[in-house]
Amino acid sequence: MHFVIMGCGRVGSSLALSLESQGHDVAVIDQEESAFRRLGSAFEGRRVTGVGFDRDTLGEAGISDAYAFAAVSSGDNSNILAARVARETFGVEHVVARIYDPGRAEVYQRLGIPTVATVKWTSDQMLRRLLPQGHVPELVDPSGKVVIAEVTVNPGWVGRLVSELEVVTGTRAAYLTRLGSGILPTSETVFQEGDLLHLATLATELPAVERTLDAPPAPSGH
Repeated sequence: MHFVIMGCGRVGSSLALSLESQGHDVAVIDQEESAFRRLGSAFEGRRVTGVGFDRDTLGEAGISDAYAFAAVSSGDNSNILAARVARETFGVEHVVARIYDPGRAEVYQRLGIPTVATVKWTSDQMLRRLLPQGHVPELVDPSGKVVIAEVTVNPGWVGRLVSELEVVTGTRAAYLTRLGSGILPTSETVFQEGDLLHLATLATELPAVERTLDAPPAPSGH
């Protein structure tokens, strides 16, 4: 798959090298040509010098064919602007923006742009938001049988109890990420828009769980 990354700092370069090592095609955008040194000579992807929210620059990076776009430059405004252009102009479905100001997270979530605050930053968090679900489990037990994975949830589940999700999927909700903070769900916790759901399940059951939650829930009472 083709990935476009805006920003070739420590995070962007790490993300690019991780994706390429997994066999993906990667293009990296940065305003400073010298930033590409972080990629090393072995990097085979595209290096595009320019502003990450400029349409021509994005076009040169192959945004039209991109499976996902990550905005990880040093500027919040640039990142969210680039993420919106990627999604709204070029129709890239999988978009994520890095932010420095957690106070802006709620605003970005309402725009439908998943965000990762730098306070708890790891490139693994970004990979989990870019790659197809289940490709990067957050935790696997030593036997390899049980995993904790972030699972995409159909918007139809918003407003339903997390315990309903558990019953329908036969899993346990390990935790939720809500506006950048982890919370342990109780029997009364309601799934909200923008929540990221992390489920504990058998590894063999994960594909079925993902298919179930990718569909809207049955009407209440059914």
